[in-house]
Formats: sequence, structure tokens, C-alpha cells
Amino acid sequence: MSEFDFDLFVIGAGSGGVRAARMAAATGMRVAVAEDRYMGGTCVNVGCVPKKLFVYASSYREAFEDAQAYGWQGQTEAKFVWPTLRDNNAMEITRLNGIYRKLLGNAGVQIIDGRAKLTGRQEVAVGDDTYTAERILVATGGWPFVPDFPGSEHVITSNEVFSLEVMPQRVLVVGGGYIAVEFAGIFAGLGVETHLSYRRDLFLRGFDRDIRNFVRDEMGKKQVNLHFNHDVKSIEKQPDGSLKVIDVAGGELEVDTVLYATGRKPNTHGLGLERLGVVLHKDGTIGVDDNFRSSVTSIFALGDVTGGPELTPVALAEAMALVKHWQTGKTAEIDYNNIPTAVFCQPNIGTVGLTEEEARQAQVPVVIYKSDFRAMRHSVSGRDERTLMKLIVDGSNDKVVGAHMVGPDAGEIIQGIAVAMKAGATKTVFDQTIGIHPTAAEEFVTMRTPVAD
Repeated sequence: MSEFDFDLFVIGAGSGGVRAARMAAATGMRVAVAEDRYMGGTCVNVGCVPKKLFVYASSYREAFEDAQAYGWQGQTEAKFVWPTLRDNNAMEITRLNGIYRKLLGNAGVQIIDGRAKLTGRQEVAVGDDTYTAERILVATGGWPFVPDFPGSEHVITSNEVFSLEVMPQRVLVVGGGYIAVEFAGIFAGLGVETHLSYRRDLFLRGFDRDIRNFVRDEMGKKQVNLHFNHDVKSIEKQPDGSLKVIDVAGGELEVDTVLYATGRKPNTHGLGLERLGVVLHKDGTIGVDDNFRSSVTSIFALGDVTGGPELTPVALAEAMALVKHWQTGKTAEIDYNNIPTAVFCQPNIGTVGLTEEEARQAQVPVVIYKSDFRAMRHSVSGRDERTLMKLIVDGSNDKVVGAHMVGPDAGEIIQGIAVAMKAGATKTVFDQTIGIHPTAAEEFVTMRTPVAD
């Protein structure tokens, strides 16, 4: 008989925590999961899933407009009704919450509702109850960060945006990462007067410079008012409920809602990690070794809370690698190279591998291929939207080391390119691949002339 209540106690029922719990239970371990807020984690509740549903919703306005050029005449003017989207989204999230509970239950995992706190190196308290476990896994993810400034109490974050009581007529989105540009596109697509504020000269830092410039130009065509080198100083609530935003240069902007998308911090507050001697980095992330073990041997951590790539598939891969490590004793194998990702701004970004800047910094003898064109559907609709594709090739061995795209379904296309790059595909292999015609994707296998260096 084990001296512990559980073999594994998981704190956080997000993507990584749920996957680790289910896989561990499948090996015969006695597993519990504690979750106090979002069954399924950020991705399911206030992240990837609802965000993409909102992107779909915001794209219909242009689709209705473009349809007229294809012969769809005589429709009454479409009207967006916010409560319909909000409530249908809420129902879908509730359905997914139930699926996650069922998956855990069917795997034999005990679900404990409540905020867990580590009270010992092998002890966890949830409410008035205390549990012991041979291993504890912290998978609590991240939490939106809002800097402290006069009027910061008036802003919302991505946690609240999906359940607004009323859709604003004017909105300011503050931030320069993928969450900020995605929500700016969503609001603009839904007909909201949209402003995007970023304190530097160009958003999406870390992405390829050509991609960043291209997205800036395309977003400007979609009624997103871009404010670069713009820093919010204070926000004042007006008698009519509107918000006056004052920047450091003295400029003023009046809106109904301010959404802050200025990054996320590790969701470790109140877990009791420091008291137990768990080493945290300066940014609050939990320090772990190659096997996701913290400085306390019985405590593990994975996903966003460890400071790695903040992507759902990465957390899933880490969970599988960790459970395999527990089974075999071998070092967890995770390849963080060539991780594809997408940004669901409008138009979408899909990217995998090195940016041109990273390749040059690494002294790779780069050969660049680019194609900038109007997608076939817009040759008839007349919409002024363009697509950009870019390949970065290592001239010393012909390998494709980076692929980037801005355009419809970029994520769907780049996923396939990522498989080829993982297999070590060269530019010659791309050239020898016959394209699917007529598609945008075929452009990736028909680019023949490199860009002049």
C-alpha cells in the first residue's frame, strides 16, 4: 500500500496538465488534477479556441461584400448581433469543458475543483482538504499582465473580452504581440472603430521583418488605426462611461473599451513554490531541467509556466515526453527546433524555422525567395489584399531553414511545409515537387528566382 494518496498530483487542467494526467493514469498511476477556473486551460476557455471562432465571425463582413462580385445580389445588408456570437461561443466552451472532464474521468483521473497550494514537497492543499503525492506537476500556465498606471483598473484583458455585456463602438488594443494584432483584426472585422497602440516602431517582434512590414500594410487596409511609438500614460473614465486615453506625448483618444494585450506572466501566485525552495527565474517562470524537474526533486513543471514556447502543442509534447521519461527513465526528448506557428491576424501569418534576421545573425549563407501577389479570389472581388510567401535557404547545403507566409489559410499551408522542413527538405526538393493548381500553396514550390542580396 502506497504511503501517498496519489502517485501524481497535477495542478492545472490546461493542455499540458490534462495530457500528462491522462497519459500517467494510462500507465497505472493514481492521478488527481486540481483546477480552480478554466477546465481545459486558457486555450479552450479564453485563448486559441474562442479567439479563432471570433476570427471566423469577423471575416464574414468581407465575405458578404466579396460575394457580390461573384453574382450574389439582392441580399439585405448584414447586421452583426454581438449577443449571438458571445452566447454561442459560451455554449461551445461549456461543451468543451464537459469533454475535458469526461476524458479525465474516463482515464480514471480524480478531478478536484479548487485552487491548489503546495503545503509540502509532497503535499497539496485544496480548500480545507490536504492530499499527498509522490510527484507533483505544476502546469498552471500564464496570466495576462497589465502594467500599473493611473486608470489601469478600467482596462480589460483577453480573459474578459469574450464575455463583454455590450460590444463597444470604439476600442483601443494595447500591445504588439500576436494577441494584440489578432484582436485588433477581430474588432475591426466586426465593425468596431479600432485602434492598436504599440510603444515601439513595429509590432510582432521576433517575426521575420518582411512579414511584420507586410502585416502592418495589410492591417492598415482593414480599418485598423495603427499607433506606433505610442505609450499610454493614463486612462480617465468619463461621465458617460467612455474612456479618455492620454499618451505620454499628451495626445488624447476617446474609446469605449481598452483591451490590454501586453504579455502574460507565469500563473504561480499563491502556489507556495518559493516557501518550498523551488527556484524561480527573474520573470517568475519555474526553473526545470531536461526532464521538467524543478530544484525540488518531487516537483515538476511544464508548459507556459516554465518559460518555453507558449504554444498549446508544445505543452502537449512536453507532457507526453515527461510521462515517457517516468516510464523509461530515459531523458525526455523534445525538439524545439522548427516549431511551426500561426498568428490569426487578418490576413493570417504562418511561420516555421529561422527568420531572415536570425539566419544572417547565425552567419548562414542565406538565399532568399519571395513572392508577393493578389490571391485568385480577389482578382474577381477586387479587394485590395495581398499574400506574401518567403523561403529562406541555406546556400551551403540547399536546405530550407525558414518558411513564412501572410495570407488566407497560412497556418494550414505552413503545417505541411513544417513536415518537409523537419525531414530536411532542400530547395531542390521543393522545386521538384509538383504544385496543386490553382492554389496559393503551389507558390511555395514554384519560386525559382532568388531575391537579389
